[in-house]
Amino acid sequence: MKSAQRARTAVLISGSGTNLQAIIDATAAGELPIDLCAVVSDQPAAFGLERARRADIPTITVDYRDHPDRSAAEAGLGDTLAELDPDIVVLAGFMRILPDDIVEHFRGRMLNVHPSLLPKFRGLHTFARVLEAGDAWHGSTVHFVVPELDSGPSIIQYRIAVRSDDDEASLKDRVQAGEYVIYPRAIGWLATGRVELKHDAAWLDGERLGTPVLVDESD
Repeated sequence: MKSAQRARTAVLISGSGTNLQAIIDATAAGELPIDLCAVVSDQPAAFGLERARRADIPTITVDYRDHPDRSAAEAGLGDTLAELDPDIVVLAGFMRILPDDIVEHFRGRMLNVHPSLLPKFRGLHTFARVLEAGDAWHGSTVHFVVPELDSGPSIIQYRIAVRSDDDEASLKDRVQAGEYVIYPRAIGWLATGRVELKHDAAWLDGERLGTPVLVDESD
């Protein structure tokens, strides 16, 4: 991707699409040098598809229930992405584990946002798990996608202090507010060539990131 070009970007969703909305808003405001070429969902009733339609972004549904098995559905998703041929693929609440062939095809060009300070709390139920662990900090991480779940090199994190009165709902609200800040930022870095995946690490402005860029709630 060259900085003079607007990166063709496909967003994969499964649900309401709040991170998608933050990306749409940043693009409309001229803050993201991307063209949203499609929003793809595995759920035909996902409200994120309506968000895309309101923004005149093409929508595509790959309903896994319409296929005889998971492998066939994944092949259908792969065909859809191959036809779109995006420069960047953004996972924004896509609740399916992608097959290795799709991940490898978009290696260095696929991003995900995960609601924890990776490498802590990979997988699901991160808000409950951080409360159970009694951790002082929680947050969210934008990372490159690799075949191993939630294990790609981290680019940027949003960190919040866990308060004594926090519950799962309050943590989720505060963490998501940060995702709407850091996800468009990371996508912009990738679209302009500032961030890249090289030697199994994230590099920003030509420097290897020993730790992800950290944004605190108060910043």
